[in-house]
Amino acid sequence: MADRPVATVAILTYNGETYLRRILEMVGKQEVDGEVEILVIDSGSTDSTLGIVADFPSVRLHQIANSEFGHGRTRNLAAQLAAGEFVAYLTHDAIPTDTSWLRELLAPFAMDEKIVAVMGKQVPRANCFPLLKYEIKGVFAGFGPDFGTTVFYKDDFVRDDGVLGAISFYSDVNSAARRDFLVDTIPYRDVRYAEDQLFGRDLIEAGYRKAYAGRAAVEHSNDLTLDEYGRRIFDETVGLRQIGFPIPPMSRAGQLRLTLRGVVGDTLRILRDPDFSWKRRLYWLAVNPAYQIAKWRSYRDSTLVDVTDDEAVKAGSLEHSRKRG
Repeated sequence: MADRPVATVAILTYNGETYLRRILEMVGKQEVDGEVEILVIDSGSTDSTLGIVADFPSVRLHQIANSEFGHGRTRNLAAQLAAGEFVAYLTHDAIPTDTSWLRELLAPFAMDEKIVAVMGKQVPRANCFPLLKYEIKGVFAGFGPDFGTTVFYKDDFVRDDGVLGAISFYSDVNSAARRDFLVDTIPYRDVRYAEDQLFGRDLIEAGYRKAYAGRAAVEHSNDLTLDEYGRRIFDETVGLRQIGFPIPPMSRAGQLRLTLRGVVGDTLRILRDPDFSWKRRLYWLAVNPAYQIAKWRSYRDSTLVDVTDDEAVKAGSLEHSRKRG
């Protein structure tokens, strides 16, 4: 269609007042050839989210009940509602870092028609605790340099689950996909968690390709308390187990070994980190080990819990605790 928007930027919101205004302002400033549709799907916000959306008359709002939300289900809904050729997804706490974000996110699609999904870079916020800061930087550095585009696909080199997991890794916090592919070929699966990881694996296994666009960056790191961070690790790991990723049980010895390794590694990074003043270094040297302890304690719990026991899963889940709250 000649008048079809080049892209629909779909932002999924639930009590997203903290960053939403900045997100909508940055999306509205994107320098891209063609029309861009902005779609907000809100799942029952009770804060000022809807009022912020109302301040942007060009933004299209679609509201659903909180009980209707699903990570995969709602992204599929966004694709069905979208008018654009491509659907670019943002969570309500992911802020494009510049006006070229969308152009860079869409650029890989022109390289190869078998590229059906693109993942952008995430940059941790300035107030992010060190453990998460270094994890985010390490994960995205592993996908390739910012001056190029990395394409992932399955061939004879992929001979074990470890390599398959590496090439199929996908995060839809900052991502884009061909709209018709989502609607007609491989949609997101309606799973409790890790819908993006499953989508990445589904498209790779089906013979399609995905790309990493390092210059399509957003500022994003979860604003979590120590308890919330542990519960987030639990949710992520249980979610992967529930969709069939092979995660073996962790022993107490393994938990202790990885906790100590993490504390030592982060300590060295904090000491060398130019972003921290000496006072901030001392603060994080004292506080950050608690995050490593919480991470590996929750990870071990998530490898041992019976994933078919709904009550046991809910007891450790951050998402369930937020819904209950």
